[in-house]
Amino acid sequence: MTIEIINGPNLNLLGRREPAIYGTEGFEAVLRGLKERFPQSSIRYSQSNIEGELVDRIQEAGSSADGIILNPGGYTHTSVAIADAIAAIGIPVIEVHISNLLTREEFRHSSLTGRYCRGTIMGLGTDGYRLAVEALLEILKK
Repeated sequence: MTIEIINGPNLNLLGRREPAIYGTEGFEAVLRGLKERFPQSSIRYSQSNIEGELVDRIQEAGSSADGIILNPGGYTHTSVAIADAIAAIGIPVIEVHISNLLTREEFRHSSLTGRYCRGTIMGLGTDGYRLAVEALLEILKK
């Protein structure tokens, strides 16, 4: 089972960026924990601050992975291109957000990308990535 984790803009600053919202753990530690917890799965990771690169990675994963965990960051609320890429591929995508978007600024309350995802996990910190792996593994067993 191959799972592609794709993080969007500013998530390269995880652990340093607004720790009251996003915590103090960097993504390298999150990824290491996921690989240890799910050794039966191949978990690949990429991050970009550039919308077109995220579209390219989603399209590539559509033919090389079994499922995607996507945190589109700020593009969640603005990117028709990322939403179209998700809709175009034939594998399940779980959208993850570290914070609860519904408790934040009003512009964060909507997700253009989420409507094409199998599900969304938000507000559970970086543990949302673990829950997304578990959800994908269940979806892919069926």
